[in-house]
Amino acid sequence: MILSVTDIQKILPHRPPFLLVDRIIELEPMKRAVGIKNVTMMEPHFRGHFPGNPIMPGVLILEAMAQVGGVAMLYPDENRGKLALFGAMDNVKFKKPVVPGDQLVMKAELIKMRGYIGKIHAEAFVDDQLAAQADFTFALKKPANEQ
Repeated sequence: MILSVTDIQKILPHRPPFLLVDRIIELEPMKRAVGIKNVTMMEPHFRGHFPGNPIMPGVLILEAMAQVGGVAMLYPDENRGKLALFGAMDNVKFKKPVVPGDQLVMKAELIKMRGYIGKIHAEAFVDDQLAAQADFTFALKKPANEQ
């Protein structure tokens, strides 16, 4: 299943400049997702990170990976409108800098789900080389204004 950025916006609450997934190219709801982010020099963080040597901030790579996992978790009708909130990040490793012109391919897989708490393992690749990996613990919650 392929989702465009417009489809992604129907699932995730994020909007530019904080929507960090351009397309979902594989999706098995509540199991796994593969998404892409086209990294461009026009992104605002590159003005200061770092002038003359632009590198995508690690925290944004992690957020992009988590958003791909969020699409897999929030796609089912029963989860639409909920938020996937961070509980923890473990085993975070950065292996390769991500720079303008790269295409980040992110793979997220559900490891376990118990009630409304889950764990996802995610990896990000550039040109088939591992750029980052992490395990995310999250909670699926209704927005505060709906509880």
